[in-house]
Amino acid sequence: QDNRISIWSVGDVGNVGLNSEYQGEPQLLCDIRHNGDVMDMQFLDQERIVVASSTGTVTVFRHHQNNQTLSVNQRWEKAHYHVDQDTSCGGAACTGVVCNNPEIVTVGEDGRINLFRADQKDAVRTIDNADSSTLHAVTFLRTTEILTVNSIGQLKIWDFRQQRNEPSQIFSLTGDRVPLHCVDRHPNQQHIVATGGQDGMLSVWDIRQGTMPVSLLNAHEAEMWEVHFHPSNPDHLFTCSEDGSLWHWDTSTDISEKPSFLHQGGRSTTYFSHNTINQSVVSAWLSNDPTKDRMEITNLIPNQTLSVNSLDVLGPCLVYGTDAEAIYVNRQLLA
Repeated sequence: QDNRISIWSVGDVGNVGLNSEYQGEPQLLCDIRHNGDVMDMQFLDQERIVVASSTGTVTVFRHHQNNQTLSVNQRWEKAHYHVDQDTSCGGAACTGVVCNNPEIVTVGEDGRINLFRADQKDAVRTIDNADSSTLHAVTFLRTTEILTVNSIGQLKIWDFRQQRNEPSQIFSLTGDRVPLHCVDRHPNQQHIVATGGQDGMLSVWDIRQGTMPVSLLNAHEAEMWEVHFHPSNPDHLFTCSEDGSLWHWDTSTDISEKPSFLHQGGRSTTYFSHNTINQSVVSAWLSNDPTKDRMEITNLIPNQTLSVNSLDVLGPCLVYGTDAEAIYVNRQLLA
């Protein structure tokens, strides 16, 4: 009933004990009340966090690092609503936010897409009937284009340069209209997109060709809640599920051929010549059956039974939250 946004410090990465255990307990730096369930959140910049609420409101909180407090920086009341913005019960859950400072895009159960700009009171653009079903997640494809996934198994591209309120492309899963819950695009190869949904399958799409996924990979036994390419090593992908599992998908080559960038956090594309791997490094995601020759899949939390609701990944760190009301930090991801 009473929800909060909290900022934690999880200790310094450099602070490692003898057996590479990290010293120090996570510390709660500050928190602030939040009206409604927190559906999604993302940093806008070093000190601002954009939060989506089940009430339909989108709030920007500012983290004051000098005195460790949080305050409301900006709020768009009922950015998402079913009937009209003015009725007291008319709010529709805002299901997803994505930021590309200063721009913020939100999607919701009302099938609406909003484009906000930090420090501007009114929406820059609203696509009212973008979808007849719930939009579950959104991500940027390029600075002017976004991708959304909905509850009838469709992936849509929207181009904000176009005035008309229609998607520029629609992709869909064949046959069954399985709700899609999450989407992420490959950080270097923007045509490669991964989605996950109610059936737990991982779908990989090449948005340059066709309207169907390039590959469908059997993954979880229940809903997939989140999918993320590793931002600097995108041949690593992470998915988490209602079934209590968190999978690490590794399409990098044989261990003997693994290039040194894994330990340097460099950009993956620069270290390869075409002859070491007879095709470009990321095409493993686009081969018809990537699992056949070079995909390792590891469940990072094998005995977990409660849903893993959310995850994020950066450098050697993986953070995830579960129905055990706990947040876990794994700091030795690609060691």
